[in-house]
Amino acid sequence: MKRFFSIIFICVIFLLIVTPLFVWGQEIGQMSEEQVKKALEESNKQLLDNTYNEQAMTKRLNDIKGRVTTLGQEIVVKEKEVEKGEEALDYQNNLLNQRVNSYYKNSKKTPYNLMAVLFSGNLSDSLRDFFYQESIVDRDKDTIIKVVMYIKNLEEIKIQLTQEKNLLSSLQVEVDRQLAVVQGEISKIRQRIAQLSARQQQLIAQKQAALNIPRSAGTSVRGCSDDRNIDPGFSPRLAFFTFGAPHRNGLNQYGAWGRAKAGQNEEQILSEYYPNMSLKKDYDQGVQIRTTTGWSGSIEDYVKRIYEVPDSWVDNNLAVLKAQAVAARSYALKVTDNGAKEICTSEQCQVFKNDPKGGNWEQAVEATKGWVMMDGGGPGFTQYASTHGGFILNLGKFDGNGGHGSFSEVQANAYDKESPWFYCDWGARSQYSNTAWLRPSEVADIVNVILLARKNPSAGEHLYQTDKPHPDGGETWDQERVKRELGSEAFSNVTDVSVSSDFNSGKTTSISVSGDGKSTSFGADEFKNWFNLRAPANIQIVGPLFNVEKR
Repeated sequence: MKRFFSIIFICVIFLLIVTPLFVWGQEIGQMSEEQVKKALEESNKQLLDNTYNEQAMTKRLNDIKGRVTTLGQEIVVKEKEVEKGEEALDYQNNLLNQRVNSYYKNSKKTPYNLMAVLFSGNLSDSLRDFFYQESIVDRDKDTIIKVVMYIKNLEEIKIQLTQEKNLLSSLQVEVDRQLAVVQGEISKIRQRIAQLSARQQQLIAQKQAALNIPRSAGTSVRGCSDDRNIDPGFSPRLAFFTFGAPHRNGLNQYGAWGRAKAGQNEEQILSEYYPNMSLKKDYDQGVQIRTTTGWSGSIEDYVKRIYEVPDSWVDNNLAVLKAQAVAARSYALKVTDNGAKEICTSEQCQVFKNDPKGGNWEQAVEATKGWVMMDGGGPGFTQYASTHGGFILNLGKFDGNGGHGSFSEVQANAYDKESPWFYCDWGARSQYSNTAWLRPSEVADIVNVILLARKNPSAGEHLYQTDKPHPDGGETWDQERVKRELGSEAFSNVTDVSVSSDFNSGKTTSISVSGDGKSTSFGADEFKNWFNLRAPANIQIVGPLFNVEKR
């Protein structure tokens, strides 16, 4: 009996040594759970304090949700392991009973075996038998310890799994709750954006139209400018720079030029901008086209009178001009329904003049006679514009060669980076060196306008730009009045503005602003709409991807 208790004592001592290691292993496994709890506590604090960015918070919570899902998958694996362990538990219990009995019987024999060795006539054989008997006892002891540990670990893992499942369930509820809060705020913001009156939307459209945004690379319209190195006479200063013009669908004229200079031919260029269309090279050249200005003629004569890209773009055997000729021909056939309707002669359709353009352009037209991009059974809708700013909107892809995960990479690797409208600020004030730079107090005023519109939607009718009369004869509230209406939430100055963007689709997603010891954030559309309504002169943000510059 003493020998049996010694076995139990050995097992207990072993457990005291091994258990801390096992618990330590559990803590390592629980680190990710603790990290999730901490992350949720931090995000919940931001929700309560209202100091979060909606898009960034949504991404963060979705990341947390993914980690919770991964932890749940790990628990499923552990549960399957426990099930297998329980299936073997009966065998382990039987093995334990057998080994305890064997150990007890064999350990009692040891003193007698030792006496037999001492009085044996064959000392060598007796010693061999004695050590063999001792090895059996040792193996039994090892097996007993292993089985006891197996059963103990299995029970502890089952308890741990129950605790982890309960914890993950509560974490899942919390992350879903926080996501619902953020999504609710985003929904409210979208509703607020929609609450801009039809009149306000009309004024924004009129203000933007007055910029004469060029859609054709062949125009001499100034458009926007890069004011980064121009001093307006005050500092610090901020300006909002747009990538490209707003259209961004189909062929990118400056992008096509960049592709030609990189060695692509006209067919490669067309396939990049119209990947879902096919090129037909024997379309009817006798289709008659009529313009809204009274001109009529064959489709080939019509294309010779298109003035969309500079005649000097002759890189790679006229590749750009040929691609443009095919796009213009296909577009005319599509919008006129194969000549059944008239087509306008301005940039609203495509730039047409009564006199043939001649030169390299006519060579490109002749070289592509009958070439039409087909979409199914008819000509495709081959939209195009001067400058996409690095992204093809309708395809949702980067128009460049290389990385595009940051503003600097977009500027370095976009095919249309040489366009004068690739990266610039739109609008100008003559008294500030014809730039679109804004004072920090002017940016603060735009921020305050958005905050006030959120707080009191009816105030929107007073939040037009202050350097022009109210469009409907009402009262426009100036900076000081807006601050008074907003109260303690108002910003007097803005010290920093940061922009978050989705560089896969090429869209700015949010704006974060700080100053006066506080900060706030807005969705990109909300900020851009109110900016365009309130900003002075004709200063505008015109595209979906924009950045802020500070000097």
